[in-house]
Amino acid sequence: MHFWSIAGTLIAFLASLWINQEVFTHTSFVRGVNWIFLPSGVRLLSTLLVGFDGALGLLLAGLITDFLYWFPHDPVRAIAGALLGSLAPYLVYRFALEYFDLRASLTNLTPKRLLVLAVAYSGANTLFHHLWFALAGTTKNWFESFFTMFVGDLAGALIILYVMKALLALLPKQPGNSRVSNGMFSIQLALNSAYANQFATKATWPRSAAVHDPGVGLHGRAGAKKL
Repeated sequence: MHFWSIAGTLIAFLASLWINQEVFTHTSFVRGVNWIFLPSGVRLLSTLLVGFDGALGLLLAGLITDFLYWFPHDPVRAIAGALLGSLAPYLVYRFALEYFDLRASLTNLTPKRLLVLAVAYSGANTLFHHLWFALAGTTKNWFESFFTMFVGDLAGALIILYVMKALLALLPKQPGNSRVSNGMFSIQLALNSAYANQFATKATWPRSAAVHDPGVGLHGRAGAKKL
Protein backbone atom coordinates (compact mmCIF):
# COMPACT_ATOMS: atom_id res chain seq x y z
CA MET A 1 0.00 0.00 0.00
CA HIS A 2 2.92 2.35 0.64
CA PHE A 3 4.01 1.95 -2.98
CA TRP A 4 0.58 2.80 -4.38
CA SER A 5 0.19 5.81 -2.09
CA ILE A 6 3.57 7.17 -3.17
CA ALA A 7 3.02 6.35 -6.85
CA GLY A 8 -0.48 7.82 -6.83
CA THR A 9 0.80 11.05 -5.32
CA LEU A 10 3.58 11.29 -7.89
CA ILE A 11 1.20 10.72 -10.81
CA ALA A 12 -1.40 13.16 -9.44
CA PHE A 13 1.25 15.86 -9.02
CA LEU A 14 2.62 15.41 -12.53
CA ALA A 15 -0.89 15.44 -13.99
CA SER A 16 -1.83 18.61 -12.10
CA LEU A 17 1.37 20.32 -13.25
CA TRP A 18 0.62 19.44 -16.88
CA ILE A 19 -2.94 20.78 -16.56
CA ASN A 20 -1.68 23.92 -14.84
CA GLN A 21 0.86 24.63 -17.56
CA GLU A 22 -1.74 24.06 -20.27
CA VAL A 23 -4.57 26.07 -18.70
CA PHE A 24 -2.87 28.68 -16.52
CA THR A 25 0.44 29.24 -18.30
CA HIS A 26 -0.50 32.91 -18.82
CA THR A 27 -0.59 33.41 -15.03
CA SER A 28 3.16 32.87 -14.63
CA PHE A 29 4.99 35.65 -12.76
CA VAL A 30 8.45 34.09 -13.11
CA ARG A 31 9.45 30.52 -13.89
CA GLY A 32 7.93 28.31 -11.17
CA VAL A 33 5.75 31.05 -9.64
CA ASN A 34 2.15 31.33 -10.86
CA TRP A 35 -0.93 33.29 -9.82
CA ILE A 36 -2.80 29.95 -9.91
CA PHE A 37 -0.82 26.80 -9.12
CA LEU A 38 -2.90 23.62 -8.98
CA PRO A 39 0.00 21.34 -7.90
CA SER A 40 -0.01 23.15 -4.55
CA GLY A 41 -3.47 21.71 -3.96
CA VAL A 42 -2.22 18.23 -4.80
CA ARG A 43 0.66 18.71 -2.38
CA LEU A 44 -1.65 19.52 0.50
CA LEU A 45 -4.36 17.01 -0.43
CA SER A 46 -1.97 14.09 -0.83
CA THR A 47 -0.38 14.59 2.57
CA LEU A 48 -3.77 15.01 4.25
CA LEU A 49 -4.95 11.76 2.66
CA VAL A 50 -1.87 9.53 2.94
CA GLY A 51 0.53 11.39 5.24
CA PHE A 52 4.24 10.61 5.00
CA ASP A 53 3.72 8.48 1.90
CA GLY A 54 2.31 11.57 0.22
CA ALA A 55 5.34 13.59 1.27
CA LEU A 56 7.65 10.97 -0.24
CA GLY A 57 5.66 10.99 -3.47
CA LEU A 58 5.87 14.77 -3.57
CA LEU A 59 9.62 14.67 -3.00
CA LEU A 60 10.10 12.26 -5.90
CA ALA A 61 7.77 14.29 -8.12
CA GLY A 62 9.60 17.48 -7.16
CA LEU A 63 12.98 15.99 -8.02
CA ILE A 64 11.70 14.77 -11.39
CA THR A 65 10.07 18.05 -12.40
CA ASP A 66 12.83 20.27 -11.01
CA PHE A 67 15.67 18.37 -12.70
CA LEU A 68 13.88 17.71 -15.98
CA TYR A 69 11.69 20.80 -16.38
CA TRP A 70 12.09 23.76 -14.04
CA PHE A 71 15.83 23.92 -13.25
CA PRO A 72 17.74 21.36 -15.37
CA HIS A 73 20.96 23.37 -15.11
CA ASP A 74 20.74 24.24 -11.41
CA PRO A 75 20.91 21.03 -9.31
CA VAL A 76 21.11 22.87 -5.99
CA ARG A 77 17.95 24.84 -6.75
CA ALA A 78 16.25 21.67 -7.98
CA ILE A 79 17.00 19.71 -4.80
CA ALA A 80 16.09 22.62 -2.53
CA GLY A 81 12.80 23.16 -4.34
CA ALA A 82 11.85 19.49 -4.08
CA LEU A 83 12.67 19.33 -0.37
CA LEU A 84 10.84 22.54 0.50
CA GLY A 85 7.87 21.64 -1.67
CA SER A 86 7.32 18.41 0.27
CA LEU A 87 8.19 19.79 3.72
CA ALA A 88 5.51 22.49 3.94
CA PRO A 89 2.48 20.25 3.22
CA TYR A 90 3.79 17.57 5.58
CA LEU A 91 4.10 20.07 8.43
CA VAL A 92 0.52 21.21 7.80
CA TYR A 93 -0.58 17.56 7.80
CA ARG A 94 1.03 17.15 11.24
CA PHE A 95 -0.80 20.30 12.36
CA ALA A 96 -4.10 18.82 11.16
CA LEU A 97 -3.43 15.61 13.09
CA GLU A 98 -2.65 17.53 16.25
CA TYR A 99 -5.37 20.16 16.26
CA PHE A 100 -8.16 18.86 13.99
CA ASP A 101 -8.00 15.12 14.76
CA LEU A 102 -7.63 14.45 11.03
CA ARG A 103 -9.58 11.42 9.81
CA ALA A 104 -9.66 9.35 6.64
CA SER A 105 -11.04 10.93 3.46
CA LEU A 106 -11.13 14.38 5.13
CA THR A 107 -14.48 13.47 6.70
CA ASN A 108 -14.17 15.84 9.65
CA LEU A 109 -12.56 18.77 7.82
CA THR A 110 -15.13 21.55 7.49
CA PRO A 111 -14.81 24.25 4.80
CA LYS A 112 -13.43 26.58 7.48
CA ARG A 113 -10.81 24.05 8.53
CA LEU A 114 -9.83 23.48 4.91
CA LEU A 115 -9.37 27.24 4.52
CA VAL A 116 -7.15 27.37 7.62
CA LEU A 117 -5.01 24.51 6.32
CA ALA A 118 -4.77 26.05 2.84
CA VAL A 119 -3.65 29.40 4.26
CA ALA A 120 -1.16 27.70 6.61
CA TYR A 121 0.31 25.64 3.78
CA SER A 122 0.50 28.57 1.36
CA GLY A 123 2.19 30.75 3.94
CA ALA A 124 4.69 28.08 5.00
CA ASN A 125 5.57 27.00 1.46
CA THR A 126 6.02 30.58 0.26
CA LEU A 127 8.09 31.52 3.31
CA PHE A 128 10.37 28.48 3.02
CA HIS A 129 11.03 29.09 -0.67
CA HIS A 130 11.70 32.80 -0.27
CA LEU A 131 14.00 32.28 2.68
CA TRP A 132 15.93 29.98 0.39
CA PHE A 133 15.89 32.61 -2.36
CA ALA A 134 17.29 35.16 0.10
CA LEU A 135 20.03 32.79 1.28
CA ALA A 136 20.90 31.96 -2.33
CA GLY A 137 21.05 35.64 -3.23
CA THR A 138 18.17 35.54 -5.73
CA THR A 139 16.18 38.38 -4.19
CA LYS A 140 15.08 40.25 -7.33
CA ASN A 141 11.41 41.28 -7.00
CA TRP A 142 11.35 39.37 -3.69
CA PHE A 143 8.13 40.88 -2.30
CA GLU A 144 6.24 40.66 -5.59
CA SER A 145 7.36 37.05 -5.98
CA PHE A 146 6.36 36.25 -2.37
CA PHE A 147 2.88 37.67 -2.82
CA THR A 148 2.37 35.95 -6.18
CA MET A 149 3.47 32.54 -4.90
CA PHE A 150 1.28 32.85 -1.81
CA VAL A 151 -1.79 33.78 -3.86
CA GLY A 152 -1.05 31.08 -6.45
CA ASP A 153 -0.56 28.38 -3.83
CA LEU A 154 -3.68 29.44 -1.95
CA ALA A 155 -5.82 29.54 -5.10
CA GLY A 156 -4.57 26.15 -6.27
CA ALA A 157 -4.99 24.60 -2.82
CA LEU A 158 -8.55 25.89 -2.39
CA ILE A 159 -9.60 24.73 -5.86
CA ILE A 160 -8.26 21.21 -5.35
CA LEU A 161 -9.34 20.85 -1.71
CA TYR A 162 -12.93 22.01 -2.14
CA VAL A 163 -13.46 20.04 -5.35
CA MET A 164 -12.02 16.85 -3.86
CA LYS A 165 -13.88 17.35 -0.57
CA ALA A 166 -17.13 17.49 -2.54
CA LEU A 167 -16.21 14.40 -4.57
CA LEU A 168 -15.11 12.42 -1.51
CA ALA A 169 -18.43 13.21 0.17
CA LEU A 170 -20.17 11.40 -2.70
CA LEU A 171 -18.34 8.12 -2.09
CA PRO A 172 -20.71 5.50 -0.62
CA LYS A 173 -20.07 4.17 2.87
CA GLN A 174 -21.50 0.74 1.99
CA PRO A 175 -21.28 -1.45 -1.14
CA GLY A 176 -24.16 -1.06 -3.59
CA ASN A 177 -25.98 -3.09 -6.19
CA SER A 178 -24.22 -1.75 -9.27
CA ARG A 179 -20.69 -1.83 -10.60
CA VAL A 180 -20.46 1.95 -10.39
CA SER A 181 -21.44 2.10 -6.72
CA ASN A 182 -19.19 -0.84 -5.89
CA GLY A 183 -16.34 0.82 -7.73
CA MET A 184 -16.85 4.04 -5.80
CA PHE A 185 -17.03 2.07 -2.56
CA SER A 186 -13.72 0.41 -3.47
CA ILE A 187 -12.17 3.86 -3.80
CA GLN A 188 -13.46 4.72 -0.32
CA LEU A 189 -11.94 1.52 1.07
CA ALA A 190 -8.63 2.20 -0.65
CA LEU A 191 -8.42 5.72 0.78
CA ASN A 192 -9.31 4.48 4.26
CA SER A 193 -6.73 1.72 3.97
CA ALA A 194 -4.04 4.13 2.78
CA TYR A 195 -4.83 6.47 5.67
CA ALA A 196 -4.76 3.67 8.27
CA ASN A 197 -1.54 2.33 6.76
CA GLN A 198 0.30 5.47 7.91
CA PHE A 199 -0.07 4.34 11.50
CA ALA A 200 0.52 0.61 11.06
CA THR A 201 4.06 0.84 12.42
CA LYS A 202 2.78 2.76 15.44
CA ALA A 203 0.02 0.30 16.31
CA THR A 204 1.47 -0.58 19.71
CA TRP A 205 1.70 3.03 20.88
CA PRO A 206 -2.04 3.86 20.94
CA ARG A 207 -2.82 0.66 22.84
CA SER A 208 -0.24 1.41 25.51
CA ALA A 209 -1.34 5.04 25.71
CA ALA A 210 -4.96 4.00 26.12
CA VAL A 211 -4.06 2.18 29.33
CA HIS A 212 -3.12 5.51 30.88
CA ASP A 213 -5.71 7.63 29.09
CA PRO A 214 -8.71 5.89 27.51
CA GLY A 215 -9.60 9.13 25.72
CA VAL A 216 -6.43 9.09 23.67
CA GLY A 217 -7.16 8.03 20.10
CA LEU A 218 -5.07 7.00 17.17
CA HIS A 219 -3.29 10.34 17.03
CA GLY A 220 -2.50 10.53 20.73
CA ARG A 221 -4.96 13.29 21.61
CA ALA A 222 -7.89 13.19 24.00
CA GLY A 223 -9.83 15.47 21.68
CA ALA A 224 -9.42 17.92 18.85
CA LYS A 225 -9.85 21.65 19.10
CA LYS A 226 -13.07 22.89 17.61
CA LEU A 227 -13.07 25.16 14.59
